[in-house]
Amino acid sequence: MVSSADILAAFREVTNVKQIERSELYGLLQDGIMAALAKKYGPNVQAEVEIDDDRGGIKIVLLKTVVDTVEDASREISLDDARQFDEGFEVGDVLEEPVDFAVFGRAAVQAAKQRIIQRVREGERTRIREEFADKVGDLLMGEVQQIERGKIVVMLQKFREAEAIIPYREQNHREHFHQGDTIRAVLKRIEETPKGPRLILSRGDPMFVKALFKLEVPEIQQAIVEIRATAREAGSRTKIAVASRDDAIDPVGACVGLKGSRVQAVVNELGGERIDIVPWSPDPERFAKLSLAPARVARVFSDPDSRTIQAIVDEDQLSLAIGRNGQNVRLASELTGWKIDLYSSREWLERGGEGPLFAPLPPEEEKAVKVALTELKGLPAELVTVLERTGKKTLQDILDLEREEVVAMEGMTPDLADRLMSFLNELVDEGGEEAPPAAAAAAPEPSAEPSPEPSPPAEPPPAPPADAR
Repeated sequence: MVSSADILAAFREVTNVKQIERSELYGLLQDGIMAALAKKYGPNVQAEVEIDDDRGGIKIVLLKTVVDTVEDASREISLDDARQFDEGFEVGDVLEEPVDFAVFGRAAVQAAKQRIIQRVREGERTRIREEFADKVGDLLMGEVQQIERGKIVVMLQKFREAEAIIPYREQNHREHFHQGDTIRAVLKRIEETPKGPRLILSRGDPMFVKALFKLEVPEIQQAIVEIRATAREAGSRTKIAVASRDDAIDPVGACVGLKGSRVQAVVNELGGERIDIVPWSPDPERFAKLSLAPARVARVFSDPDSRTIQAIVDEDQLSLAIGRNGQNVRLASELTGWKIDLYSSREWLERGGEGPLFAPLPPEEEKAVKVALTELKGLPAELVTVLERTGKKTLQDILDLEREEVVAMEGMTPDLADRLMSFLNELVDEGGEEAPPAAAAAAPEPSAEPSPEPSPPAEPPPAPPADAR
């Protein structure tokens, strides 16, 4: 037989494991005993439950109202039955009937257990919501508990009861974790489920990069430096725009740190992901020029109505501005929130400033920029033949090819694959080398969207500064 002292000892252990306050625990215990009483005596039972922690005892007293005619036996007792306890009872008095803890049957004990478990779970869910409601965007640390169906289940170090997962879409797919590994991630949102709140963590969201910089840069923690915008392709490259509230503090220098120590710590956590840090500017044209770093932009023109930026770069900067597979200009566009169209200085001069500034390219020029592979210098005829056999006939057709696609082509040899990848690497090389002759021809199509419909200005636009670096 389980005594009340045994019950109290078991609940003290629950207090330590579940991190529940003693007063809250006694509230749970009283609620559970009331559920057991309701199971045994009826749903409307009234009772007083007193817990003596010093002596390890539980005192239970049923409260029944004395009546002439009993309608609810769970809370009423007849006058005749009451006078068996004491001749002095009158109608309207309350009979206090002590209850021995041992009278509870298995069903009543089970009802008490279920009520207590339910209350404990509700308390845990409430604490999770209160603990993490204002921590969205914060960095959390834990241990990989398991990896199932692509998602990573994390046991947090400071709140093990919380259910925390990193969904497949929120992961950096160039990283690989195993059970037991320590992992850091940013809290992206709290998701309500039938089982309670679930913490959705992320290592692929730009918020993760912001949280890492906040950890490494004291000026960001002190709100002196602020990250105004971010753009990221997880595992490959991130661009952040920073601004300072103190003119004496350089926001870019604060994020880079002495000899690059701060930014390098972030890069290491991201597994070598490249990071561009640029100053934020309220001027969209200046911001666009800065966002295209490391390329140097000669001129920019903006159209606020269509939120479009046209950027002109020198020939030797074109491949750098475009980036591998158009990544640099794509991230710059995401960072600024404006669509950016790139043009080489040669192509811009060929246009001669005729027609509306934002007019789309005529069909003849669109055809001209699609350079045939046979006209490219550096590609052997044998390689061109293999590419044309698979339907790749222009420079645009091969710019986005990955090595796996190239190797899989029919008739492709390892040597030819190496030569093609070397050619593409040189085309978008970020070392500042001069691009191949055909690179400029590919300039007008780095953007994923077509140019907007023409909206002729009333007057030709004023000439921009020659150099606003």
